Amino acid sequence: MISKIKRAVCSMVAAFAAAATLTVGVPSGSAYAIDHVQCVGGENFLKIYSHLNGRNSVDCYANAGKTNFGGWWVDRIVTGNNDLIYYDANGDSVRINRWHDITFPNHPPKVASIQIL
Repeated sequence: MISKIKRAVCSMVAAFAAAATLTVGVPSGSAYAIDHVQCVGGENFLKIYSHLNGRNSVDCYANAGKTNFGGWWVDRIVTGNNDLIYYDANGDSVRINRWHDITFPNHPPKVASIQIL
Protein backbone atom coordinates (compact mmCIF):
# COMPACT_ATOMS: atom_id res chain seq x y z
CA MET A 1 0.00 0.00 0.00
CA ILE A 2 2.81 2.40 0.88
CA SER A 3 4.60 1.70 -2.41
CA LYS A 4 1.42 2.69 -4.35
CA ILE A 5 1.24 6.00 -2.50
CA LYS A 6 4.94 6.54 -3.01
CA ARG A 7 4.60 5.85 -6.77
CA ALA A 8 1.61 8.24 -7.02
CA VAL A 9 3.54 11.01 -5.25
CA CYS A 10 6.59 10.46 -7.47
CA SER A 11 4.37 10.61 -10.58
CA MET A 12 2.80 13.89 -9.43
CA VAL A 13 6.21 15.39 -8.68
CA ALA A 14 7.49 14.34 -12.12
CA ALA A 15 4.42 15.83 -13.83
CA PHE A 16 4.80 19.07 -11.91
CA ALA A 17 8.52 19.27 -12.80
CA ALA A 18 7.75 18.68 -16.49
CA ALA A 19 5.06 21.39 -16.48
CA ALA A 20 7.39 23.84 -14.75
CA THR A 21 10.14 23.13 -17.29
CA LEU A 22 7.79 23.80 -20.22
CA THR A 23 6.48 26.98 -18.62
CA VAL A 24 9.96 28.40 -18.18
CA GLY A 25 11.54 26.98 -21.33
CA VAL A 26 8.92 27.80 -23.98
CA PRO A 27 8.55 31.44 -25.04
CA SER A 28 5.05 32.80 -24.58
CA GLY A 29 4.84 34.84 -27.79
CA SER A 30 5.71 38.41 -28.64
CA ALA A 31 6.59 40.76 -25.84
CA TYR A 32 4.93 44.15 -26.01
CA ALA A 33 6.99 47.03 -24.74
CA ILE A 34 6.08 50.45 -26.10
CA ASP A 35 9.02 52.81 -25.73
CA HIS A 36 9.05 56.57 -25.20
CA VAL A 37 11.93 57.56 -27.50
CA GLN A 38 13.78 60.70 -28.48
CA CYS A 39 12.16 62.38 -31.48
CA VAL A 40 14.60 62.20 -34.39
CA GLY A 41 13.98 63.78 -37.78
CA GLY A 42 13.57 61.28 -40.59
CA GLU A 43 12.42 58.46 -38.31
CA ASN A 44 8.89 57.12 -38.65
CA PHE A 45 8.02 57.10 -34.95
CA LEU A 46 4.58 57.89 -33.58
CA LYS A 47 4.74 61.60 -32.72
CA ILE A 48 2.16 63.27 -30.45
CA TYR A 49 1.89 67.02 -29.85
CA SER A 50 -0.02 67.79 -26.66
CA HIS A 51 -0.63 70.34 -23.91
CA LEU A 52 -1.74 70.40 -20.27
CA ASN A 53 -1.94 73.25 -17.75
CA GLY A 54 -0.02 75.73 -19.92
CA ARG A 55 2.74 73.26 -20.82
CA ASN A 56 3.33 71.96 -24.35
CA SER A 57 4.95 68.64 -25.16
CA VAL A 58 6.09 66.66 -28.20
CA ASP A 59 6.55 62.96 -27.51
CA CYS A 60 7.67 60.10 -29.74
CA TYR A 61 6.97 56.39 -29.30
CA ALA A 62 8.20 53.19 -30.91
CA ASN A 63 7.35 49.47 -30.68
CA ALA A 64 4.02 47.79 -30.08
CA GLY A 65 2.31 48.10 -26.73
CA LYS A 66 0.12 50.28 -24.57
CA THR A 67 1.03 53.06 -22.15
CA ASN A 68 -0.60 55.71 -20.00
CA PHE A 69 -0.74 59.19 -21.55
CA GLY A 70 -1.82 61.03 -18.42
CA GLY A 71 -4.90 62.87 -19.66
CA TRP A 72 -3.05 65.39 -21.81
CA TRP A 73 -4.96 67.28 -24.52
CA VAL A 74 -3.71 66.15 -27.93
CA ASP A 75 -3.27 68.80 -30.63
CA ARG A 76 -1.70 66.69 -33.36
CA ILE A 77 -0.83 63.06 -34.07
CA VAL A 78 1.64 61.91 -36.73
CA THR A 79 1.47 58.12 -36.86
CA GLY A 80 4.54 57.44 -39.01
CA ASN A 81 4.69 53.71 -39.73
CA ASN A 82 2.53 52.83 -36.70
CA ASP A 83 -1.14 51.88 -36.40
CA LEU A 84 -2.48 53.60 -33.29
CA ILE A 85 -5.43 53.40 -30.94
CA TYR A 86 -5.87 56.22 -28.47
CA TYR A 87 -8.22 55.94 -25.51
CA ASP A 88 -9.77 59.23 -24.49
CA ALA A 89 -10.89 60.31 -21.03
CA ASN A 90 -14.53 59.53 -21.93
CA GLY A 91 -13.73 55.86 -22.45
CA ASP A 92 -13.90 55.96 -26.26
CA SER A 93 -11.17 54.44 -28.41
CA VAL A 94 -10.13 55.79 -31.80
CA ARG A 95 -7.98 53.93 -34.30
CA ILE A 96 -5.69 55.86 -36.64
CA ASN A 97 -3.85 53.95 -39.36
CA ARG A 98 -0.21 54.45 -40.25
CA TRP A 99 1.00 57.33 -42.42
CA HIS A 100 -1.58 59.83 -41.16
CA ASP A 101 -1.06 63.35 -39.82
CA ILE A 102 -4.12 64.55 -37.90
CA THR A 103 -4.66 67.87 -36.12
CA PHE A 104 -7.33 68.80 -33.59
CA PRO A 105 -7.40 72.64 -33.71
CA ASN A 106 -10.79 73.26 -32.06
CA HIS A 107 -11.68 70.25 -29.92
CA PRO A 108 -8.59 68.29 -28.92
CA PRO A 109 -9.19 64.93 -27.26
CA LYS A 110 -8.05 64.38 -23.68
CA VAL A 111 -6.11 61.13 -24.01
CA ALA A 112 -5.83 58.64 -21.15
CA SER A 113 -3.65 56.05 -22.92
CA ILE A 114 -2.21 55.11 -26.30
CA GLN A 115 -1.56 51.78 -27.97
CA ILE A 116 0.67 51.01 -30.93
CA LEU A 117 -0.56 47.89 -32.72
